[in-house]
Parts: sequence; C-alpha cells; structure tokens
Amino acid sequence: MYKEILIQVADDETKVAVMEEGTLVEVYIEREPEKRLVGNIYKGVVKNVLPGMQAAFVDIGLDKNAFLYVDDALAFNIWQENGTAMSLKDGIRPNIRDIIKEGQEIVVQISKEAVGNKGARVTTQLTVPGRYLVLMPAVDYIGISRRITSEEERERLKGIAEEIKPEQMGIIVRTVAEGASREDLAQDMDGLMKIYSRIKQRLQQLSAPAVIHKDLALVQRILRDIFDDDVQKLSVNNRIVMEKVIEFLDVMNVSLKNRVFLSDTANLFEKYAVNQEIAQALKQKVWLKSGGYLIIDEMEALTAFDVNTGKYVGSTDLADTVLKTNAEAAKEIARQIRLRNIGGIIIVDFIDMQNSEHRDKILSILEEEIKNDKMKVHVLGITQLGLVEMTRKKVRHSLSSVLEKVCPFCEGKGKLISEETVCIKLKKELRETAAVLSAETLVVSAHPSVNKALAGQGGSQQQELEEELGVRLVLKDKEQLHLDEYNIAPLYQDVGVN
Repeated sequence: MYKEILIQVADDETKVAVMEEGTLVEVYIEREPEKRLVGNIYKGVVKNVLPGMQAAFVDIGLDKNAFLYVDDALAFNIWQENGTAMSLKDGIRPNIRDIIKEGQEIVVQISKEAVGNKGARVTTQLTVPGRYLVLMPAVDYIGISRRITSEEERERLKGIAEEIKPEQMGIIVRTVAEGASREDLAQDMDGLMKIYSRIKQRLQQLSAPAVIHKDLALVQRILRDIFDDDVQKLSVNNRIVMEKVIEFLDVMNVSLKNRVFLSDTANLFEKYAVNQEIAQALKQKVWLKSGGYLIIDEMEALTAFDVNTGKYVGSTDLADTVLKTNAEAAKEIARQIRLRNIGGIIIVDFIDMQNSEHRDKILSILEEEIKNDKMKVHVLGITQLGLVEMTRKKVRHSLSSVLEKVCPFCEGKGKLISEETVCIKLKKELRETAAVLSAETLVVSAHPSVNKALAGQGGSQQQELEEELGVRLVLKDKEQLHLDEYNIAPLYQDVGVN
C-alpha cells in the first residue's frame, strides 16, 4: 500500500493529512490557542470527591477541573492505602474515598480532551511514549503490541524488553518496534528515562496546580507515532519545518530522512485536493462510487451510519445489489470513521441481508478495513435488529468539532422552523397588532421566503388577511433576517430593521 503524509504549516495552524493509495484517511489539525492536551502530565489538587459517582474533580490549572474516575485512579488495580500496596479482591473496586482525599496533591495525565461542558479526563496511570516503547513508571509490566502477530518476533521483543526494562517499572513495545534492533530499543529506553527524570525533578520544584510535562507538538508526534517504514513519502510545505523534521529524524530514525521532501507549493493541501475532501467529510451524506450513499449522524451518545442503495440498481438480483452496496459501504465507513475521527459507540444500519453468509462477509470486510486504524476499534457483531455495533477509542476531538460549532439558531438540531410555522405565528401577531393600533397600513419586514408564504399564490392569502384585519399590508423582503425573525410596524413609524 502506497502511504504518504502531507504536512502543511501556516502562522496559526498546522495540518497533517495521511493518504493511502491517494485517498485521504486521516486528518490532524492543531491551532495555537487550542493545542492538544492529551498526554500532558500535571500536578493537581483534588477539589471534590464524589462517592456517588466513584469519581473526583481535580484542579490542574485549566479552565475546568479535570475528571478522575475510580478506575483511572488505580495503577492497574493497585493503589496505596496506609503505605501498603493493595489489590482488588473478587473484582470489587475500592471506594474513591479510600484512594484520594479532598485537598490532596496528585499527579495525573490527560487521557481524553475536554468536550463541551465536560472537563478533561485524567488518569494516575502515567505513560511516557517514545518511538518504539512506552514507559509506565507506576507498574511493573511488559506488553507487546497486538498488531505484531509473529510469535517469534513477539518473543524476541519480549526478551529485549526484559533486559532493558527499569526495575519496578513497565514498558509496552509499540508496533513500529517490529524488526527494530536491541540498540534501537535501548536508545529509546534511555531517552524515556531522561524524560521521566525531568518529570520527577519538576514535581519537586513546582507547586500544584502546574503542568509538569507537555507532549510533543503535532509534527513531532506524527514523526514519532505515524511516520514509519510503511510510509513511502512525507511532504512538507515549509523549509524551516522540513529542517526541523530532518533534525528530529537524525535522533529518532536516520533511515527515514531520504523520504522527506519539500513541496513545490506552499498550499500543499490544495495540490492534493485535501481541502475538498475535508469539506466532504463535514457533510451528512457521503456518496459511494456505485451510486449508493451513507447518511452519517454524529450525536453526543453515539454515531449512526445508515446505508442506502440510492441510484444503484444492480444487474443481477436484489440480494446481489444489497451485498455489493453493503460491501462498498463497509470500506467507506471504515475510512470515514478514521477521517472524521469518530469515537465512542458506533451503530451501522446496513441494508437488510437475508443470507447469513452475506452478513458474515460484510462483517469480515469491516474488520479487515479497520485494521489500518491505529485507534482501538471493536466490532461487536450484528444485533437482532440487524444493526452492527462498534466501539472506537475516543481521545482527540472529532473533525467536525474542530472545524465547526453548533448553530445558534437550530442549537445543533440541524432543522429550522418552516415558513408555514412562522406564518401562523406572524398572522397571530398581526391580528393582535391590528386590534390595538389605528394605523391603516402595517409593514411586515421578514425573510423573502416567509413573505412569499404569507402572500400566498398570486397574493390571494395576503388579500384575505387584509380584508379580515381591515388594514393594508406591505411586505418588505429582508435577506439579512433569519427565517424565524420578522418585524411588524405601522407605516407612520420607523420601519428600519436593526
């Protein structure tokens, strides 16, 4: 698979696009005022402990207190009580009050960005990610990425990990470590220990609340987490940034330097039509090449995908048409989930399939396509209603929440009051106004579509209303007014609209 990374840097924004076979699959956006917080480590103060929620709120110096759930307060189900390490018994969690107290200083790491009115979610299970390894200072543990499937390679990496692992600490061997030498892993481990040493030093020096450690900026994170041997090319639109990329690779992975190129245009995203793809990814309807389409509804609790045949009528029979549409949809759904960075609960309503083999085939296609996703995705199967249930780890903000905001008029519903509904309300107010004013003419300033509905076919409805009210109506079109905004004024008053 041909994989390419595009980095476009501007004064106030950094964008990264991941392309697979020329198709956009992932987008990362970082803006200066709202840099990503996930991965940052803080020294905080416990403000509120809520036993009823088995959680606590921690002041880490941000606008909103962070949320710490009981499971995130346990380092792999081990916590300290009176200086003695204790573990869970019979799967029963301890009470949050037995773990932390109000006013206590605590070291936490952001695991999930703040969303809406909710503060960031934090954990005491600290991790320090490197190129090949992830250091876990609070637990004695060795883990190997599940994406490394070769048992022989897993055993080799586990043996190296056991040799280089610091005492009483844990490490996770990342997917990119497959094939890496012992020297590469040891060098990465040395770098992580230096970072951890600085973290401990700052913990002693700073008073809570304070930021102790910040994760890398977007470009460096991409180089650390995504840019590997599977990527054939990395293009940058800025020479200064490219030089910094080369410097970073000199330390991290010298062999990748020859894959870095300076773009011949400053607007790299326009050259590759990435901006057009992003615009499409914000729409509710996504067309498939066959003529079918997806409807995507992102809600607070879950995201729903609805598959439709649309213009595609097939050529064999209904079952074959449905199978081909669902198969194409499964591939596109996997791409849209990555592209839009959809997390949490995902429900897919494929077109009904009577054949059990067809259902299994669609699930197989979906599971195969999501293997390229670096986030944890679980396909839970098909419900009795024929819906496919999925979950995807939610860490970053979704693409829509980064680029869009809730409409102040419809308040996120995506629907507006119809012209007919506005007209009914307008007529009521006209009757009330005509009853208390002696003016012979009333001027109605409203959106053109509302005035058109009020006037009726050929002005017949306006004429009937004038006869009923005993006044003359003047309808003034105001394009700048919202659909449900209007103004009623007698002719002898100032009829201007602010």
